Amino acid sequence: MRDSIILHSDLNHFYAAVEILYNPSLRNLPVAVCGDPEARHGIVLTKNPIAKRFGVTTGQPIWQAKQLCPKLVVIPPHYDLYLKFSKMARDIYYDYTDLIEPFGIDEAWLDVTGSTILFGDGEAIAQKIRRRIFKELGITVSIGVSFNKIYAKLGSDYKKPDAVTVFTRENYKEKVWSLPVADLLYVGKATENKLKKFRIYTIGDLAKCDTKLLYSQLGKVGIMLQRFANGYDHTPVNTNDSSPIIKSIGNSLTTPRDLTTDDDVWVILSMLSESVATRLRENGFRCNTVQISLRDKNLFSCERQTKTKVSTCLSTEIATTAMEIFQAKYHMNNPLRSVGVRACDLIPMNSNTQLSLLYDYKKQKRLENLETTIDDLRKRYGYMTIQKGNLLIDKELSGHDAKEHIIHPYALFNDKIPI
Repeated sequence: MRDSIILHSDLNHFYAAVEILYNPSLRNLPVAVCGDPEARHGIVLTKNPIAKRFGVTTGQPIWQAKQLCPKLVVIPPHYDLYLKFSKMARDIYYDYTDLIEPFGIDEAWLDVTGSTILFGDGEAIAQKIRRRIFKELGITVSIGVSFNKIYAKLGSDYKKPDAVTVFTRENYKEKVWSLPVADLLYVGKATENKLKKFRIYTIGDLAKCDTKLLYSQLGKVGIMLQRFANGYDHTPVNTNDSSPIIKSIGNSLTTPRDLTTDDDVWVILSMLSESVATRLRENGFRCNTVQISLRDKNLFSCERQTKTKVSTCLSTEIATTAMEIFQAKYHMNNPLRSVGVRACDLIPMNSNTQLSLLYDYKKQKRLENLETTIDDLRKRYGYMTIQKGNLLIDKELSGHDAKEHIIHPYALFNDKIPI
């Protein structure tokens, strides 16, 4: 059985590259695309290579970035443009394969195993894509080529910008094993620190480490990471044809002030749950799991989730479940600055489900009809036309159109809140 040929494409400094494309006068200046400091999103979302040379990093507060680079040009994000360019890049990928798995707005895996007879080997296809991205979109891309997804991702990170890197079964020990262990996908800061305690500094160290030691310290995750380090990843490239197009629906918000009480949190959870429920109904789904994400004022974050009693698309049930998770799992040691709600384990609305004798389905149907009517009114007259009474108590917290709220890039911080 021959190896798969997997590409990982990563559009270089994506947000900043698109902004500079539309404003060429910025080309030789240090540029950072940043969130809105007035809305407490004042962090660097991405930066160009010039800003990077000054030490500006993603996730850095704007004030800190400007200390390192006083002449830094700060630009607000324009997500409509980024989505447009992301789609154009994907259209280019589709010229070479239909096996494409997005990994964020600027990254994707491509399985080109079946395309080599038409377009050449993996490196040749990657070079064709790289040249077309630059010629047709005006931005650059780095592409990794390998026999699995993990090593392909390492390849796209290995050399930037505008480069193609190939990791084969013949050269991966020489090239991959010398890389820092933190470069391996799914090794976050906390995991890196644990591994360093046992003198595991490189991917090669992890690959050759005693399996029992890894299991005792990291459990199944340690075994999985060691398999990745050894090139044993056989995960297929998941396309929209082989998995649900929408796996979850969520929304999050950095609040205008710190949340210090349960009442504050309930307002935000209620508002976000309404937007999540509305999107569920728009896309014809119910959820079986509710997940919340929390970030405190020190920028430490965590996620917790639980199953719902029955499949639901009701904002009241999602909000109540989210609040139950919060009260059971989090103690307000530090005020919160960001909260998210996500509906997971989605099923189509018309799916057959196991009924519960202890649940009032007639009431659920009445509430669904009510919320659907509210959806129609909001479409016609605006989202803020109708609001729940508890959202009127604190307009500073609830005065957002959560339905249209754009989520800023997630997972900028890897540390977890100890709860």
